[in-house]
Amino acid sequence: MTPPRKSSPPTSRRPPIVAERVRAIDGGFAFVPHRFLHDGFLAALSNDERSLYFFLVLAGDRCGVSFYRYDSICATLECTLDAYVEARNGLIDKDLLAFDGTRFQVLSLPARPTWARSQSLSSAADLEANDPATIRRMLLGDIK
Repeated sequence: MTPPRKSSPPTSRRPPIVAERVRAIDGGFAFVPHRFLHDGFLAALSNDERSLYFFLVLAGDRCGVSFYRYDSICATLECTLDAYVEARNGLIDKDLLAFDGTRFQVLSLPARPTWARSQSLSSAADLEANDPATIRRMLLGDIK
């Protein structure tokens, strides 16, 4: 009796465009799992959260731990302190980052992404700060 055949890996693998420049992990340790894109984690982050997340992925060791200070992070990412704090807190709230006041740890991905909750824009101040149509009208001088 012939033993069952093992399936072989797919042979239709596409060759790289520039074969001599194929990426490899060498000297550092940074990776982002495919789930980050395919399960919606990337889409669930603001631009500042994405920038901070990728910075900390690149800065982290094998456990995802890094020691960068906020002033170095703000200078590198060219962001304000307020933007940094909001992004850091957003990543913590989304269970992607741990922070103990000194160290950061990029965490393994949770089961599913956490989306920011939409809030109702109820006041004129809310509309002026968050409604694209109202902001456009203000810029065009239609609202005083």
